[in-house]
Amino acid sequence: SEWVRDRLVALHPGLVVEIEVIHTKGDKLLDAPLAKLGDKGLFVKEIEEALRDGRVDLAVHSAKDMPTETPAGLAIAAFTAREDVRDVFVAHPRAPVCRLAELPAGAVVGTSSLRRRAQLLALRSDLVAVDIRGNVETRMRKVEEQEMAGTILAAAGLARLGRAGATAFAFSFDEILPAVGQGALAVEARAGDARVGELLAPLGHEPSALAVRAERAMMRALQGGCQVPIAAHGELTGSTSVARSLRLRSFVGSLDGGDALRLETTGPADAPEAVGERLAGDLLAAGADRILAAVRAEVADA
Repeated sequence: SEWVRDRLVALHPGLVVEIEVIHTKGDKLLDAPLAKLGDKGLFVKEIEEALRDGRVDLAVHSAKDMPTETPAGLAIAAFTAREDVRDVFVAHPRAPVCRLAELPAGAVVGTSSLRRRAQLLALRSDLVAVDIRGNVETRMRKVEEQEMAGTILAAAGLARLGRAGATAFAFSFDEILPAVGQGALAVEARAGDARVGELLAPLGHEPSALAVRAERAMMRALQGGCQVPIAAHGELTGSTSVARSLRLRSFVGSLDGGDALRLETTGPADAPEAVGERLAGDLLAAGADRILAAVRAEVADA
């Protein structure tokens, strides 16, 4: 929010921007795993209510927290340029490592994300994944307090908090794919608010927006969210607007990582939703619906 405020003020001299901090259900309920809380607006509902009521004029979200369906009367006015989209490993400070292979068998890794858990265990089934919630600083503190080997976090989040130096190593996309929308901010406004839309337009970053739109379309077609291990990463290739295409990679897996799909597709950059929907169709044809049904049943019974 401070990043958006500072850029709006720089772009529009004289504009006064105030930040109103709103705590969401996802911020408050830290004792239960994310998958058990449901994911329909877990981190955005209260903020969107303030936007609809006119208490705020725009809302700043981490794009990965946004449900794939936008409520009536609201619209995403801008996706900002993505930061580093990779996931990184933050190790216990007394047991530094430089790569995943250096963790001993049975090492405990904390994460609240089923997506990270599934991909981690697909790489190292001998590791133990445990749930930890809270903001970045809280999770890093819990690693030390609970003597874990480390935790997995978003590189972008660490960078925005000035904690990039805590990273032990970054995962490649062949190892762990990011969450849908990871690394980008989604700035939401009331649909039809021309003044706010005009103010926000310079913050939009088209390449990031096209990639995120493809990822969100894939997730929407799979009816996914934080309750299931789904990952995606889109990126544009080609040097000109005419030659550009969009490469979309995906992961769908079981909670233990033993049953997993990794598929990708490429399509025209100017039709990102079609690219995402086509990859979702490929995943479903390859058995993603069976994997996701089993995951949902396992989460419900946990």
